[in-house]
Amino acid sequence: MKASDQDETMQDFVLLHRVAQRINSNLDIDSMLEEIVNDVSQTFGCSRLAVLLKDDRTDELVVGADCGGDTNLHMKGDRFKIGQYGMVGHVGATGRTYYAPDVSVDPYYRVSDSQTRSEVDIPLRSHGQLIGVFNAQHKELNGFSPARIELLEALAGHVATAIENGRMFQRERSERERMAKELLEAQSIQRGLFPRTPPSVPGFIIEGTCLPCLEVGGDWYDYIPLPDGRVAIVLADVSGKGMGAALLMSSTRTVLRMVSESGLSPSEVLGQVNRVLLRDLPSAKFVTMVYAILDPKKKSVIFANAGHCLPLLVQRGKVESLKSDSGLPLGVQECSFSERTLSMSAGTQLVFYSDGLTEALNSSHEQYGEQRIIHQVAQPSSSADSLLEDVHKFRKDYPVLDDLTVVTIRA
Repeated sequence: MKASDQDETMQDFVLLHRVAQRINSNLDIDSMLEEIVNDVSQTFGCSRLAVLLKDDRTDELVVGADCGGDTNLHMKGDRFKIGQYGMVGHVGATGRTYYAPDVSVDPYYRVSDSQTRSEVDIPLRSHGQLIGVFNAQHKELNGFSPARIELLEALAGHVATAIENGRMFQRERSERERMAKELLEAQSIQRGLFPRTPPSVPGFIIEGTCLPCLEVGGDWYDYIPLPDGRVAIVLADVSGKGMGAALLMSSTRTVLRMVSESGLSPSEVLGQVNRVLLRDLPSAKFVTMVYAILDPKKKSVIFANAGHCLPLLVQRGKVESLKSDSGLPLGVQECSFSERTLSMSAGTQLVFYSDGLTEALNSSHEQYGEQRIIHQVAQPSSSADSLLEDVHKFRKDYPVLDDLTVVTIRA
């Protein structure tokens, strides 16, 4: 092999290596194609180089990247009908490489650069389908040897792979952006379902807060005004997380508010909501819920519990977990719900919370647990915010794995 041939072979291997690097390091189609056409053009001394991409909707070839040439008859974005215009259109129609060693006598050639004397066009294929054409032009007659055309065909295979990888990346990126936008919209909608301000109830201070572990979640709390100045207070937790749980939460909220307007007792409200959810909830899904009615005139709270964390009653520094005789989570099976009535004398505090607090983990995989909640709410200055703040101090930088929700009623 002549020294010049060896140099050309080494040059070819270097070129292929650089193109492979482009494919592995750049998934943006536009910039990747620009880099490839410039690199190949400089390495091979082509007078003009272009990559055209097929538009399946119009059956046209569109210039995706173009470099070189002394005249700009065709530029990026120009379109050529497959089978009708020039050598690229011919290659697009036949799917085979076409070489014109002397463009002045070629029947398919159309002028794109006045100094072009030879041109080769190579189909770009992916999974057997045409996705574009690789176009190389030279100022010399018969400027491409058989070996060089063979190399360009191998190169075209790499370019086709790069294009498909780039398109897949763009689709995935677009899908992620679409999903992120939808999640932001869902988050905004869900935030609108939570109370903006606590109700003003004479003699009582009511606080509530919810921190979803994801953009949206399944925890929810609400205040529902009832006749005669009474207020229904609810805290619920839909099984699961994310968008699915948020959708079920929204549906449950709608059902509960419709049932609550009738002024029924807590046990009756939960019973009716349960019957609706038994028909509508997907299998293996359920909702835990505490539903309470605060009566400021009687200074009392009556509540029923559907499989939720036990409420805590704080009186004179002592904390009591309030158990119920009956009440499964909603959507599991037909059942009854028991009620408890509490006297809310001055200084008494009632605390509802979700299991995201008890199950919050620190870096040692230790749970926050009910005892820490009891210790925290026993403090004279405790509140919904202070409880959540203590949970965050406990877990430090360990991720939140479930929604965190607290509602407090203080007399």
